[in-house]
Amino acid sequence: MPSMQRRNLYANPAGKFLHGVILDVCRHFGSKLALVDTGCNRRISYAEYGDLVERAACGFVAAGIRPGEFIALYLPNCWEFCVAFHAATLAAAVPTPLNPSYREREVRYQLENSGAALLVADPALIKDTDLSALPSLRRLIVTGETAPAADLFANLLVPSSATLPSALAAPQQTLAALPYSSGTTGLPKGVMLTHANVVTNAYQCVPAGEPGTYGPAEIVLCFLPLYHIYGLNVVLNPALMLGSTIVLMPRYDTARALELIVKEGVTMVPLVPPVMNAFCLAAEKGVFPRQHRLRSVMSGAAPLAAELPRRFTNLTGIPAMQGYGMTEASPVTHLGTLDPEFYRPESIGFPVALTECRLVDESGNDVAPAVDGSVSGELLIRGPQIMLGYWQSPQATAEVLRQGWYWSGDIARRDAEGFYFIVDRRKEMIKYKGFPIAPAEVESVLLEHPAVRDCGVIGRPDSEAGELPCAFIILREGQDSSAKMQAELCTYVAERLTPYKQPREVHFVEAIPRNPSGKVLRRELRKLL
Repeated sequence: MPSMQRRNLYANPAGKFLHGVILDVCRHFGSKLALVDTGCNRRISYAEYGDLVERAACGFVAAGIRPGEFIALYLPNCWEFCVAFHAATLAAAVPTPLNPSYREREVRYQLENSGAALLVADPALIKDTDLSALPSLRRLIVTGETAPAADLFANLLVPSSATLPSALAAPQQTLAALPYSSGTTGLPKGVMLTHANVVTNAYQCVPAGEPGTYGPAEIVLCFLPLYHIYGLNVVLNPALMLGSTIVLMPRYDTARALELIVKEGVTMVPLVPPVMNAFCLAAEKGVFPRQHRLRSVMSGAAPLAAELPRRFTNLTGIPAMQGYGMTEASPVTHLGTLDPEFYRPESIGFPVALTECRLVDESGNDVAPAVDGSVSGELLIRGPQIMLGYWQSPQATAEVLRQGWYWSGDIARRDAEGFYFIVDRRKEMIKYKGFPIAPAEVESVLLEHPAVRDCGVIGRPDSEAGELPCAFIILREGQDSSAKMQAELCTYVAERLTPYKQPREVHFVEAIPRNPSGKVLRRELRKLL
């Protein structure tokens, strides 16, 4: 069977800014439902959404935001996040979303690193957060109730005479978003995504003529966090750019998700493998709804075990497809299909349109096909969705962008028919329920504990979470390697980083294996497990 080669985008992205596309769709669809915010029971039409975006953009300009400045969004899934994101780009600013489960240390790091001039936040999230001594931060705007020294989001929407500025440059050079990613190692880095990146990738996510993709008839359930590139540019932007309806959940809950699938007539659910597994368990218990309009689910953000999509479809009758990508690619580079001729839910599918791939060995040479026609190697990607680079990190940029190719750090296999499979993930990263954890970030916090002399962190395979962070600790002299100390170290991390990054296991050891340059040899730590 010949491989399926995607050539056509849904539409031509040339010269288009994200907010321009969104506002055009708002004018076109008018009274059609754009957003259902289940957290506050608010339903917003396309016409109202466009009006809110334009008013908020004028509010940002009136608040003193200048072209090219960064607006930080520290919000759960809510209509205000969506409006603020698109309003920021309309005001010629750059939104930088923060994980709403971040602790103060992580919030301050991103605000300081990005140089955000304005922060839009949920007051409950910043209640105990010290936002002082951030030299670039000039304004704080909160949703809902008031907070000290803050303006209200509602005031941002009051009609203003402010004039919206023009973009500083063409879509290929103008930043549309600065999400943060840990890449393969180290502290999170701002990923510079342009308007051309995100608009093109949104159109790449909607392959022309293929079943199971966005369109005006689709009602999409979104519990994926909007701060994450999966929720942001695989759900929010493409769905609104194509006239779909988005049903927003503030956070994932299986019972509530199943209820909304029926109540709102949901037709499509983007999800992660643990959610697909939860849906399978619900079906096995007889609580997955029998009467629904759900036509497909799409999995991403973490490897999908080969048997899971088959099990899901056998239990529910709903087909599943898998995608692959990374923040640095806006994020989609590969996508499965529901086309019966090419239906392989265990595969990440084929490259999206305008995307080239290579599989190389450790020396960077293209790998020759095996006897069965398959090829395995590190996956290199080139396409219009690849980032400009990491914010203020030229060295980190140079490590992953080489001669026009993005080096993913992931080992992939391409079979004789052209289907791609992820064989091994990034060597360093831990994936907990689809969320990446950089071991170095957890290690840096553990090393601040007065009892810790040295440490190394790896992931332990787990059937429900994918991987669980595990820490190997060398204690300082005089410290007791007790269960109490184990609990204390886990709590210490949880108080300083978002809770899912805390180690679930702590092992006390005599030595941490390192190479001559001092890098932790994680493969040796894995042997200890």
